[in-house]
Parts: sequence; C-alpha cells; structure tokens
Amino acid sequence: MEYSKLVAVTGLPGLFELINSKTDGAIVRSLEDKSTRFVSSRIHNFSHLESIEVYTVRDNVNLVDVFNAMDKAGVKLPDDKDAAAVKKYFEKAYPDMDFERVYPSDMKKMVKWFDILKKNNVEIKLSEIPEEEEAEAVVAEPVAEEKPVKKTRAKKESTTKEEAEEKPKKTTKKKKAE
Repeated sequence: MEYSKLVAVTGLPGLFELINSKTDGAIVRSLEDKSTRFVSSRIHNFSHLESIEVYTVRDNVNLVDVFNAMDKAGVKLPDDKDAAAVKKYFEKAYPDMDFERVYPSDMKKMVKWFDILKKNNVEIKLSEIPEEEEAEAVVAEPVAEEKPVKKTRAKKESTTKEEAEEKPKKTTKKKKAE
C-alpha cells in the first residue's frame, strides 16, 4: 500500500485507499476494516494525504514531515479524545507547529491517522517524480509558451482605417428626456 494512494474523505472517519476514481465519485477501501465502497463526489470531498499541509511558525510543512517527527519522537501516542494531552504531545513531538492556527480537532485527527498508518505498516513518504519526467516537463514548458505573432491584426487595423476614411461619421440625435 502506497502513501500516495491514501485519501481522507469528508464525513467519513478514518483513512481510505483510493482504488479507482470515476466521474461521479471513487471506489475506496477503508484501512480500518478493509471494507470497499463507492463514495459519491456529490456528497463527499477527497483529500490526498500528500496534499495536506500543516501550519507552523515558519513555512507550512507537509503532513509527511509531521508524521516523521511523530515517529522519531518515540513518545506513546495520547488518547485522541483528550485535547490537552494531544496538544502537549505535539508540543514535544513537533514544537514548530502553530498552535493558534491548528485546531485541536485537527491534531486529534493527525494522531488517529498516524495510528492507522502504523497499524497498516504504511511507509510514510512523498512520491517523487522521476528525474526524466521532471526534465521533460521543464523542456516542454518554454515550447508551449512561445506563440507565433498573428499578422491578421495588422490587416484588420489597415482595413478599419480605410473604412473610417471612406464612411462619414454617423451623428446621433439626443432623445428628449420625458
């Protein structure tokens, strides 16, 4: 199971593995009970774990960095129902977190998600773009930006000037205000 395929679904507890996506939703598998189900995108939103960032006192960091810090802290995970214990845990595990902007409910969610990831032996790392694809993307961008200069504009301008000289200007009569 890859970290890049994991999603959080609004309105549903826990984490899910994205199996297949469709135009009107996605087929996901729960990491907790391994049940597979269809989730409609009309009702729920999907957030890839790779795209989630956390506020810190410096720059925002990816959730992977927080999970790695939690792993290195070696401190036992707190009870996810006790907000004060969760906050104290993060003060030790990741002291750079901006506790004014990160809500206690978000910290609880991170503790739950980290526990689920550890139970399922998921390797917590960002997916990397291979260097070849990265180089191709950089080369392709300048080519796409260059556009040929249109010559039709000059032609239109010259014809509009000629037409303006040939046709007399129309005068409009002012309507009486009632």
